[in-house]
Amino acid sequence: MLAEEKVEETVTEEAPKAEVVEETPIEKNTEPEEFDWDSLNAKVDVYTSSERKKLESLYTESLSSITEHEVIEGTVVSLSVREIVINIGYKSDGVIPRNEFRYNPDLKPGDKVDIYVEVTEDASGQMVLSHKKARILKSWDRINEAFEKDEVINGFVKSRTKGGLIVDVFGIEAFLPGSQIDVKPIRDYDVFVHKTMEFKVVKINHEYKNVVVSHKALIEDELEAQRAEIISKLEKGQVLEGIVKNITSYGVFIDLGGVDGLVHITDLSWGRISHPEEVVELDQKIKVVILDFDDNKKRIALGLKQLSPHPWDSLDENLKIGDKVKGKVVVIADYGAFIEIAPGIEGLIHVSEMSWSQHLRTAQDFLVVGQELEAVILTLDREERKMSLGMKQLIPDPWENISDRYPVNSKHSSKVRNFTNFGIFVEIEEGVDGLIHISDLSWSKKIKHPAEFTKVGDMIEVVVLDVDQENRRLSLGHKQLEENPWDVFETVFTLDSIHKGTVTLMNDKGAVVSLPYGVEGFAPKRHLKKEDGSHVKADETIDFKVIEFSKDSKKIILSHSRIFEAEKRASKFNKPRTGGERSSNQAVKTQNDKLEKTTLGDLGVLANLKSDLEKKEKADK
Repeated sequence: MLAEEKVEETVTEEAPKAEVVEETPIEKNTEPEEFDWDSLNAKVDVYTSSERKKLESLYTESLSSITEHEVIEGTVVSLSVREIVINIGYKSDGVIPRNEFRYNPDLKPGDKVDIYVEVTEDASGQMVLSHKKARILKSWDRINEAFEKDEVINGFVKSRTKGGLIVDVFGIEAFLPGSQIDVKPIRDYDVFVHKTMEFKVVKINHEYKNVVVSHKALIEDELEAQRAEIISKLEKGQVLEGIVKNITSYGVFIDLGGVDGLVHITDLSWGRISHPEEVVELDQKIKVVILDFDDNKKRIALGLKQLSPHPWDSLDENLKIGDKVKGKVVVIADYGAFIEIAPGIEGLIHVSEMSWSQHLRTAQDFLVVGQELEAVILTLDREERKMSLGMKQLIPDPWENISDRYPVNSKHSSKVRNFTNFGIFVEIEEGVDGLIHISDLSWSKKIKHPAEFTKVGDMIEVVVLDVDQENRRLSLGHKQLEENPWDVFETVFTLDSIHKGTVTLMNDKGAVVSLPYGVEGFAPKRHLKKEDGSHVKADETIDFKVIEFSKDSKKIILSHSRIFEAEKRASKFNKPRTGGERSSNQAVKTQNDKLEKTTLGDLGVLANLKSDLEKKEKADK
């Protein structure tokens, strides 16, 4: 206890004496007084109430009222490699990636640009702005305005596509056709990619949101005055220098200094060419002559070959009809071939002048393009610049000594070429044709059409019947290779003689009957009635009586009915005869005996004839 008291006394002695402050009792449930913020730091910032209000007003007016998702105008503050700082009049500046301004490489501080406010303050307290979206929202209005005012606009070439380029115009992808890049054809589109160029809007499709721009339109405007001056001075026959602008399969387009003209392929060279590239090449400078143009001078026809002399003018004056010339086949048609004997000088060989043969052929059967040959001049017209040639004239005409080589009755082998209803055309040799009439094919067979007898391409033996050298005609025969069997048939198939026959064909008029020795006869319908009242049928073999025979027309008319009709008449008159009747009947019998003897006597000849006919039929088969 003494120690504690001692310490307490020591502390009491060392501690200073504090003033006694009377505590004011705080009433319970009493609110604290409001803090006077105006008195805070009053020693360093002393403003009156009116001054402070004025300052606040000035500060508030310096800030713009920004609304999100709104397009406003901003000012470029600074540029870096990746970003651009934009002042839109807000508490802080905004930052936009530089690639959104790649269409405008000339952007500099102080330029005004459209800005789209996405967010005024994100999680990090930064504004989110976009120039690309602002351009898209306003691009269609600006594109329409540029189209209506024919305004020149800038665009950035993004990439190449089929037929042209894709251009960024106001943030919208527009199409630049290859034909609208320049006034002259562009062969390499890639050189324009990632470049900024000037354009004009030439077409807008609002439904599909498509835009077509043109750089060529700007150049054309510049060249219009120059073109008008050139066109006003154009005259037919005028010689101008130009540059080969484009080459097509049908001609060459020449740039005459802002005006284009066409040299047709036929006006490039006096000789025939297959493609203009054989004469000219791109970007080549050449002189051309104006051949013609339309009323507005928009289509100008030019010529190149007209600046050089026509080859016909330098054709050898001593060249005449009958001379031989050498040339090359340049064109082949069905009717003939054109032969170039010198550049620009051609002659026509008609197909009829290629061979002495009269058969219908085409020039392709004789010649091919590029083939070199020799020909004879048939006609020559220097004024009309026309020439006709011939090939067959280089070999002897086979008809010159035709009678010596193919005399009448001489036998030859020939080739069947074609048929007609009246006969067969055969070729004995190249250029020598003949006709076998249908009636000269067979002595015994009735041939309705030559196709029944032979076929095209077969070889057939012929006999010369007649020679017409003037008209180049040979009459030939085939049946004349054998003796005429009708000389023998005349003694066999006599009137009223009876023979076995087979019906081979029936028709409304009668029947065709096959008789011995390969000969045929005809039985009219009324002569086919049998004794029992029935009629002879097809393929039936029965007796027939000869009622008519014609050697000249090779016709035998038969009858079956006459056989039993004659017997009936004989039996009807079969009664005792007087002496005169008996002598008359005896004379008839004697005559019949003679006929039968004659018939039997000729059987050997007919047998030989039949053998020959059978051999001939086998040979034909």
